[in-house]
Amino acid sequence: MSLTICGEWFPETGGLPRSEAWARGEETALETEMRLFGSCMRWAFGRLQEGMSREEIKKRGQVLFGLNSRYVDDARLKAQAVWDSQKELLGIEIGETETKLRRARKKLGQAMRKLEKVRVKGDRVATDKLHLTVQGRQARVQKLASKLAELQAHQEAGTIPKVVFGGRGLWRKVCRGKVSKETWRAARRGRLYARGDETKGGNPNIRVRVRGEGFGLAVALSHLAEAKGTDALGRPRTGKAPRVEGKLWLPEKHRGFVRQGVAMGLPYAAEVVRGLDGRYRVKLTWSLAGMVKADLGNGCLAVDINPDGVALCHVGADGGPRPWPDHLVWMPDGLGKYPGEWQATVHPNGFAYVRIPELAYTRGNRREYLIGVLAKVVVDAAKLLGKPLVMEDLAFGKDRLDTNRRFNRMASQFPYAKVSEALLRRAWKERVAIKAVNPRHTSTIGHWKYERRYGVVIHCSAALTIGRRALGCREKITRELRERIHKLKAQKGRSLPKEGQGMTRSVKALLGRLETKMVVHNSSATWQQERPLGIWLDFKRLALALR
Repeated sequence: MSLTICGEWFPETGGLPRSEAWARGEETALETEMRLFGSCMRWAFGRLQEGMSREEIKKRGQVLFGLNSRYVDDARLKAQAVWDSQKELLGIEIGETETKLRRARKKLGQAMRKLEKVRVKGDRVATDKLHLTVQGRQARVQKLASKLAELQAHQEAGTIPKVVFGGRGLWRKVCRGKVSKETWRAARRGRLYARGDETKGGNPNIRVRVRGEGFGLAVALSHLAEAKGTDALGRPRTGKAPRVEGKLWLPEKHRGFVRQGVAMGLPYAAEVVRGLDGRYRVKLTWSLAGMVKADLGNGCLAVDINPDGVALCHVGADGGPRPWPDHLVWMPDGLGKYPGEWQATVHPNGFAYVRIPELAYTRGNRREYLIGVLAKVVVDAAKLLGKPLVMEDLAFGKDRLDTNRRFNRMASQFPYAKVSEALLRRAWKERVAIKAVNPRHTSTIGHWKYERRYGVVIHCSAALTIGRRALGCREKITRELRERIHKLKAQKGRSLPKEGQGMTRSVKALLGRLETKMVVHNSSATWQQERPLGIWLDFKRLALALR
């Protein structure tokens, strides 16, 4: 886990000398350094594919590109990261493509069966429509099968698909004539990266400095360093490299942390990115190693993250909700400018739901701001309670898409990753422990066991289930829940789905299975109670059928 702080740098490049050997055209010394670093990274990527060793890359890279040893090694690390990520993505892409191909074939079979039926009926209009549908789905199956074969060939050969430095999307625009080739080249040579080193005061090549109330950034221009022969291993030796300095702007909320990190000499990775607009953005990354270990002896503050906000539950050590103290602040400063912007529903018995309707549709910058404010409120509440945070470990990957439109839209707009990352970073800064638990069946358990008992919405009852799971509590079938199922089974009427005047066969079968499983559920082990195809899956299906 790491904390990345983004800022903007204003370099003062005037007065710096230009290298006759390395400079090209009218570029500044800083642009020359960034271009050489990009070339070195692409060269190192090719040498890694050939199996060249690290020492050989460092030795030859210094001669070919005029960079110092650390810059060459950092370029090699960036190239290695590209290689490793592509190898990892290859396996993921194969799995996702297999899933999509299986679904596409299933849909193709369904369409072909429908086409055969309407042909028998003689419906020409429906036949023409379904014929086009079959053609489209056949084309999709063929495309996915071709893609899968290509990916599997790369996996068997131990290679990776072709990598386009500078961005494949931008290169496609170049090929279509929508973007100039110079723009693409600028994207390829507009980066400079340096890893941190604790023994050298944080980062020797890209150094952050405190300037009174503000900050400065100094970047070493190694290609301008004076050559001083070679070392014992035959590598070039250079003198002290000149630096280009400038003012560094950082967000106000991170300035205190950066001052502490610079004062303590903590290592940080730095990356300077020159955008197509000519502005220099800086990314400073600190490792968040040493997070506080979660102590659940006194309970926890459980969080259920949703597309429009978070549900909270103050869970005691026994697994039950505890009342809120009077000094908690639920309305942050700066919000509440119009009715409904920030909606906090607080229940005295230990439940709360903080809803921000804008999260589902607002623009990126506004969403990030609201998520940051939300994370501050939640973490400050945990800090005042003196308890760790507990949340779900959810995943909405691409392999879960392509099922139905409503889920695709919700999963694409669900800012879960941003909310969870904001909670993690805020918790690290405030020294609040945090723990993630398995999200399986939390909403189902909350709906059937706690929603009606405590008179709260399903998200709050799910938060209670999350907290209980973190504490190791087992979710048993209570007498109240067993009696509720018996009443449902005996009930005949409008409140149940029906065929004619009674319930459907599927609901009747669900109730029968539940009666059988409830007998042995409480005596089962915890892993058996929480398994994917266990009793709570039947409860989920029943809840969906009764809606």
